[in-house]
This record gives sequence, C-alpha cells and structure tokens, in this order.
Amino acid sequence: MKRNLLILVALLLLQSGCVESVRYSPDEIKDFPPAVQEHIKLGEVVTGMTQQQVRFAWGSPATINILQPSEEGKYREEWVYTKVGIFKTKLIFTDGKLTYIITNEPGIIKK
Repeated sequence: MKRNLLILVALLLLQSGCVESVRYSPDEIKDFPPAVQEHIKLGEVVTGMTQQQVRFAWGSPATINILQPSEEGKYREEWVYTKVGIFKTKLIFTDGKLTYIITNEPGIIKK
C-alpha cells in the first residue's frame, strides 16, 4: 500500500511539471515584438519584458513585494515564483520592466 502511494505521489509530481496552460490569446500578444512573442509562447522570461508580458509567460506570482525606490527614484517591485517548494525565482521590475532575474532553478536564465 505504501509503495502504491509513493508511486502515485511521484507520478503527480512529474505530471505537475508537464501540464502547461495558456495564459493569453494570440490576439493579446500580437502587438509585442516577435522575440517577446516567442518567449511568451515558450514560457520564458527575459530582462526588458513588461509585467504584462511576464504574466502572459508565467502567470501570476506567488508574492509581490514593493521594494525601496532605486537610487534614481524609480519604482521597484519584486515578484516571487516558487516551484515544488524548493525552487524560487525572484523577478525585479524597475518602472514596470524586468531588470533582474534571481533564481536557484536550473534552466531559468537563458543566455
């Protein structure tokens, strides 16, 4: 019985990483630059994206923190995404644009 339960839990964990839901319609992203559209379709985020573009790519964050303004007085937010309880990615936005990606999840930062 325990073995079957462990197998079921393992399958559920694997399945949760395989299911992708579309968070946008093609009409909503058609005016973005082609490279940004491709990142959204692939579920990727890159610096320079807007908050709306990141929401289309990844959905809503688990937490949003308001940070101190930058030295230039620009508004800053930190969006926190967590996965499986061990991976955490923080996205820092300055005046609505993604400026920093801080993560311990492999493969998140594209070069």
